[in-house]
Amino acid sequence: MHPNPIYRKAGRETNIAFARERSFGVLAVNSLQTPLISHIPFQLSEDGAHLEAHLVRVNPIVKLLKYPVEAVVAISGGDSYISPDWYGIENQVPTWNYIAVHLRGTLSKLDQIELRGILDRLSANMEQRLKPKKPWTTDKMDEDVFATMSMQIVPVAMDVHDIDGTWKFSQNKPADAIIGAMNGARMAQIGSEVDTLVKQMDLNI
Repeated sequence: MHPNPIYRKAGRETNIAFARERSFGVLAVNSLQTPLISHIPFQLSEDGAHLEAHLVRVNPIVKLLKYPVEAVVAISGGDSYISPDWYGIENQVPTWNYIAVHLRGTLSKLDQIELRGILDRLSANMEQRLKPKKPWTTDKMDEDVFATMSMQIVPVAMDVHDIDGTWKFSQNKPADAIIGAMNGARMAQIGSEVDTLVKQMDLNI
């Protein structure tokens, strides 16, 4: 997380809402040889205390889960390069504006019987966003095919101990400079989900 507290004023509820809306992040754990990471969809509880997901069985992280391990899930939102020329003030330097939330906690492998419920909840969370399309459910699959495919993945869960977020919108600049950065980012489109970032910047002026 960025150390400047001006970028870390979002409350716990805001960070949880962001993580729940994205429902996709980078899981990171330490091994003896090297840090291990995996990009995962997940379902986060309403209070932010419990995360559930699944991993491919051959994922190296699964091998570490004979016992619970400490882990981080990093969730990124919109981001953009910010040119100092956009501020309209002198003696500035380039930077990058972004949204990021980190969930820290204890990751565990669950009993295989938990998998279907996790898959059903995760798909339901995503499918309801596609209305009026009729939701896809696991019931649409042939049971034998589903059983075979399910053996290739394992259910995992994380008890979340800490939630922190960085919402970096050039808040250390005057309002006119923030508007300049916002307009420049919108035009340049150098980053990811830039329009999402710009909307948040506009809301925070």
